[in-house]
Amino acid sequence: MQMPGILDCFGWCTWDAFYQDVNPQGIREGLKSLSQGGTPAKFVIIDDGWQDVANEFQKEGEPYVEGSQFGGRLLSIKENAKFRRATNDAQREVPSDLKSFVSEIKTAFGLKYVYVWHALLGYWGGLVSNVPGTKKYNPKLTYPVQSPGNLANMRDLSMDCMEKYGVGVIDANKAHEFLDDLHKYLVSQDVDGVKVDVQNILETISAGSGGRVSLTKRFQQALEKSVSSNFQDNSIICCMGLSTDSIYHSKVSAITRASDDYYPKNPSTQTLHIAAVSYNSIFLGEVVVPDWDMFYSLHDAAEFHAAARAVGGCAVYVSDKPGHHDFEILKRLVLPDGSVLRAKYPGRPTRDCLFIDPVMDGENLLKIWNLNKCTGVIGVFNCQGAGSWPCLKNPVQKSVSAELSVPVSIADIEYFEEVSGTQWTGDCAVFSFNSGSLSRLLKNESLSITLKILQCDVLTVSPIKVYNKNIEFAPIGLTNMYNSGGAVERVDFFSDSSNCGIRIKGRGPGSFGAYTSAEPKSCSVNSKSEGFKYRSEDNLLTVTIPVTAGNWDITLHY
Repeated sequence: MQMPGILDCFGWCTWDAFYQDVNPQGIREGLKSLSQGGTPAKFVIIDDGWQDVANEFQKEGEPYVEGSQFGGRLLSIKENAKFRRATNDAQREVPSDLKSFVSEIKTAFGLKYVYVWHALLGYWGGLVSNVPGTKKYNPKLTYPVQSPGNLANMRDLSMDCMEKYGVGVIDANKAHEFLDDLHKYLVSQDVDGVKVDVQNILETISAGSGGRVSLTKRFQQALEKSVSSNFQDNSIICCMGLSTDSIYHSKVSAITRASDDYYPKNPSTQTLHIAAVSYNSIFLGEVVVPDWDMFYSLHDAAEFHAAARAVGGCAVYVSDKPGHHDFEILKRLVLPDGSVLRAKYPGRPTRDCLFIDPVMDGENLLKIWNLNKCTGVIGVFNCQGAGSWPCLKNPVQKSVSAELSVPVSIADIEYFEEVSGTQWTGDCAVFSFNSGSLSRLLKNESLSITLKILQCDVLTVSPIKVYNKNIEFAPIGLTNMYNSGGAVERVDFFSDSSNCGIRIKGRGPGSFGAYTSAEPKSCSVNSKSEGFKYRSEDNLLTVTIPVTAGNWDITLHY
């Protein structure tokens, strides 16, 4: 399965920045402010609001009807007037067409990828019938029927409204033709990929069409065939596609949303979001790369979300309004070149978290583990006291102390042998992002982490290895980044008759840290002599990597 390139880039999605009022000038402003702040987006998702849509349920000049947007239907596969200037329109901020706008922002902001949003059936309400742009796909107005089990579990505004207003459903025999036409058009506009939403609608409209399993299979195959033939990079994010029918019929798609939406205006869902994604990833992480959704960098829970993305092994993207950013947080996630230090695997709860409730039991913290090329990483999150699971009959939050503690051990990280190797002493160097402290943790010991409500910490766990019989060494990576160990690519030992040393290869500027039992005689970065600091009380060595160094080679001589 090919991994889309956006996974290793920092991105920006327009949804929570503009919702359906997205427009070219706003996109320009958002990309500009991120770039000027030192964390340039390398991919952008132009979310809902760019398409050519008709909505008979929201009359112009009348008061806005909540949910009426879900009654909108697609008129054509092309962009709307916000992204296409009329022949006699002299507005400078309106591009001549989608292609010219995509080309403009790629050139101006160094974007590698531009994705756009669309629903599996075109739009929330499907397609308008009997208009030139859609009639060849034989859309038929259908009223979704939600199952009693779904209604008893959780009401959803979008589903309720689609049930009320109906959906113009594409003929299943025309599904590939529609998706192929749409994607071919997007490629002709220099669009690189798609976020495909509302995939779960199929199970509510399948009566008379062969049943939900058969219908989902046909649409899923049509979708993946079109993406594979039109886009170069397996460039799709699947959204609202968590039914088993969708998952089991996904043979190519690599990224799938693993959560409900990120809701910046709802303080009670912030901890739920992180917990839900990590637990869902136990299963989904075996099939796809779970997508943790976007977040605001300027928000009460911003660091909570940022740290979770750092250990999640997922795409990292925000949905900040233009000019509303916390660059202190973003610079702990994003390198100046717009790349991210992505961990290897989907972030999942540690074993001792599998049968607890880290949101409502009042006593347990959530731990999420992952691996980098040379180190392990554990995110610790206090999700207690800030929200309750929905749909519980008696949602009682047990009393929560101001602070809670949890033991962290090397055994919390699965597959640690992938980074430990044969020279491992059995001990690890553990670096806390919060405190900046470095501890030596014995193989069978644990370290206590204490956090307040909505606080988190990221621990880099690096195996201490023995070189030349007397040098114990463990790389920490860039200590200014949440996932510091993600910066380290490899560690090598060298020795000759006159000296010996350790060479560390990695990327990104900042403060490189390492555990070393002996103070080096000298240090060089990219063959240039460089000063370093050595803290003998905890054996922490730090070296400053200049901003000009994208990739670096640190050599320590002993």
